[in-house]
Amino acid sequence: MAGPSRFVTPNQEFVLRPAEERDAPRIRAMVRRERLNPMSLNWRHFTLAVDGGGSVIGCGQVKTVSEGTRELASLVVETGWRRRGVAGALIRRLKEEAGPPLWLTCLSGLAPYYASFGFRTVEPDDPQPKYYRRLRRIAGVVGMLAGASQTLTVMRWSG
Repeated sequence: MAGPSRFVTPNQEFVLRPAEERDAPRIRAMVRRERLNPMSLNWRHFTLAVDGGGSVIGCGQVKTVSEGTRELASLVVETGWRRRGVAGALIRRLKEEAGPPLWLTCLSGLAPYYASFGFRTVEPDDPQPKYYRRLRRIAGVVGMLAGASQTLTVMRWSG
């Protein structure tokens, strides 16, 4: 994992750094608050964005989900830091460290954002690991029952 990197946004700055064991409770709290998948939250896989005062303002990880497939996951940015480049910096760092191919799942409304980083939508009939086929089926049933307006999108970055 790369060491700390400094970023400057209008009137603010933040640093990206590898997570440490002491960060695990904060990572879990952020992921749960955003109602993201709380499984596989191993702090060793996370990169954090930290403000000048040392507070964690964002996090993301690359995890192995199945069949050796690596997934960009658990991307969270604190509300006051959104639209300031934090998520983009995390995505670029995680892509750089992981290399292609890299998969992700998101709500359909977020697909254009991830496409701006080179991720491409994987259609249901396209080749993909079984893990994503299962996820699509589960998400489809849950979404239908809940009357969800967005669907699960599977995306892949091939480099």
